Amino acid sequence: QVQLVESGGGLVQPGGSLRLSCAASGRIFSINSMGWYRQAPGKQRELVAAISSGDSTNYADSVKGRFTISRDNGRNTVALQMNSLKPEDTAVYYCNAVGLELTKFKPFDSWGQGTQVTVSS
Repeated sequence: QVQLVESGGGLVQPGGSLRLSCAASGRIFSINSMGWYRQAPGKQRELVAAISSGDSTNYADSVKGRFTISRDNGRNTVALQMNSLKPEDTAVYYCNAVGLELTKFKPFDSWGQGTQVTVSS
């Protein structure tokens, strides 16, 4: 099994910044894609940002220019730097990783437990 552990959520005022981090552990052969999703109350989970093993990135239109995703392939970590936060960014943020396990190169698609981000004055 591959486990993901997130950190860095919290309460911030509008216009402020937060940095989320996520570390993957377990019998990992390779991680193809890592990303961040979020789910606000009463809404579906949505992609915020994703990054491939080759550092290609993809962002939701609503966060372009404000959020930056980065990863450390050697440490199997991914981070999301969130600037100019808005109240509508309030949600539970989930880390996701897709790749192959060492055991028979079994594919995995793992999720973290989620971290709350609240943007409010």
